[in-house]
Amino acid sequence: MPNQAIDLFYKIENPDKIIIMFVFNACASLGTSEALDLTKKTLEKMPKTFYSDSYILCSVLDALMKCGDVKYAESIYKSSTTKALPMYGAMMKGYLENNDPKKTIELFKQITNPSEVVFNLCFNACASLGTSEALDLTKKTLEKMPKTFYSDSYILCSVLDALMKCGDVKYAESIYNSSTTKALPMYGAMMKGYIKNNCPGKAINLFKQIENPSEVNLIVFFNVCAQLRTQEALSLVKQTVKKMRKSYYLNSRLLTSLLDAFIKCGDSSSGEILFSKMKKSVENYGNLMSGFNKENNPEKTLDLFNKMKNDGIQANVVIYLVLLKLYQELVIILYRNP
Repeated sequence: MPNQAIDLFYKIENPDKIIIMFVFNACASLGTSEALDLTKKTLEKMPKTFYSDSYILCSVLDALMKCGDVKYAESIYKSSTTKALPMYGAMMKGYLENNDPKKTIELFKQITNPSEVVFNLCFNACASLGTSEALDLTKKTLEKMPKTFYSDSYILCSVLDALMKCGDVKYAESIYNSSTTKALPMYGAMMKGYIKNNCPGKAINLFKQIENPSEVNLIVFFNVCAQLRTQEALSLVKQTVKKMRKSYYLNSRLLTSLLDAFIKCGDSSSGEILFSKMKKSVENYGNLMSGFNKENNPEKTLDLFNKMKNDGIQANVVIYLVLLKLYQELVIILYRNP
């Protein structure tokens, strides 16, 4: 669709503001060097009167940032005489996308009355940094934030994510517990945070409170169980799978996490059954081969490797490490039993 929009744009002699904004949005969607070149050329030809339109400038900044030209975006931003809130947001988001959360925070500090979007971006930047300074800023920003914003589940998710990634589990729990409406993404943010802070038991307890877990919740839950590697975790996985919606079986990421949980919890048999129904990938082959290795089943490991080759899937480093470990164990067995 963005390519079609650009093709259509070339046919227009005198594009108006809306058309120009559409082409910048298309360039942002593509994020290629060609899209960057078109953004700059369109900007040069654009009537100077359009530069006072904050919506157009936001689209320009978004396109430049998504195409990776941070310096050009900064020059456009600095040359603008009136900086609307959405422009701050476009720049802050762009810095995050280009792995520069510190600049996101620097820009945030210049804003007098941040919007919900701007607050959200600040918390995302703090989460990316994960430092004590970022934690301090998260708490101070939270104190100054309008109370009406506390009802926004997206902001609360970003707050929880920032607090957890900065290592303050207790503060995150206090925010979570004080929230009157707990949206599914908030459960996910807390569960991910517990995993990061080595509290898998708390993540599982939280999962048990969810009536209708989303696909993301299930992925996080299976990751927790894989981390625990216990029979209790395996039992929970099997109970959860029985209740899982059939439509979720179309989610390859979810199935990969489920396969990993089966393997890490020592149930390669269930993993093998699931694997037979999945779209094959080198990651999934590696998981199952590793599981067979742990269960001292070299024949199945080698059979799976040969099947992978027959499927035309290229082996990666993980696969070769699994095979190397297998051969080392076989050599030890042969040495002990000459």
